[in-house]
Amino acid sequence: MSQFIVITGAAGMIGSGVVRCLNDRGFSDLLLVDDFKESDKWKNLVGKKFYDFISRHKIFDYLHGKEREIDAVIHLGACSDTEEKNGDYLMENNYRFSVKLAEWALSHNKRFIYASSAATYGDGTLGFSDDEDALESLRPLNMYGFSKHLVDLWLKREGGLKKAVGLKYFNVFGPNEYHKGRMASMVLKMTQKAQDEGVIRLYKSTQPHRFKDGEQCRDFIYIKDAVRMTCDFLEPEHRSLAGLFNIGRGEPATWNHLAHALFGAINQASNIEYIDMPCDLAKQYQNYTCADMRKFHRCFPRHISAPIAESVREYVQEYLLRSARW
Repeated sequence: MSQFIVITGAAGMIGSGVVRCLNDRGFSDLLLVDDFKESDKWKNLVGKKFYDFISRHKIFDYLHGKEREIDAVIHLGACSDTEEKNGDYLMENNYRFSVKLAEWALSHNKRFIYASSAATYGDGTLGFSDDEDALESLRPLNMYGFSKHLVDLWLKREGGLKKAVGLKYFNVFGPNEYHKGRMASMVLKMTQKAQDEGVIRLYKSTQPHRFKDGEQCRDFIYIKDAVRMTCDFLEPEHRSLAGLFNIGRGEPATWNHLAHALFGAINQASNIEYIDMPCDLAKQYQNYTCADMRKFHRCFPRHISAPIAESVREYVQEYLLRSARW
């Protein structure tokens, strides 16, 4: 009897990338979970192989009685808007839904891999270590990060982190994010600006004593690296791994570096302007992120992420300029 892998958020950027990666590894018995609403993210699934597509609102009814048919659950579905103000919505959508799905998966002894977030680390003053023992000390800066943090805390409290894998994604960019609007990566937004206006505008530093304008740092990681790292946890030799793992490059890149790489990808001279950061954003802005990747590399010593400039070039030239999807 075939066993299926359930993927929530399957039409999103990371979700559809995971579907593509699993297809490339020979998996097509996939149960995809998402809601299209009025977006065009359905296009991210065109050409991909899967068994069925289910609304997130019907997933638990669908799973009832199918316990023997499911091998693993990759839970990527969530509201990822860091500026979302509706806390009740985030708690229901990101926290309670995740807890219910984790309860189902773990109670039936299914491999459970879920998306946490680097937003749980807050302003970074406590570092970016994926050590479960430090969870309670973290202070997220926004409600999105808090909703993700609560899932991590619940799983730790219930002993779930001894079985499940929580992935703290850092700044993921790459194809299949056209539907994300204001939450799309800055690579997509900057490409549009550079083409239309010949300029990229970056925020001035809110901590000029630490970072010059445009020298704020983020741990950017290309989608193809992020989904490969995600899918590796399904491989037979890694099925015993559990706990929290950072998904990043472990090397920060400045916004200036990202902008220069983008101008190079479209064969234009760099033209960067610096603008004031909105006050509401400044209160929750991370000026520096860098994933501590030591735990991941101990488990996957052969993993190498692509250089940022190379990833930006591929994304821009192979996807954005062609309006293509992966």
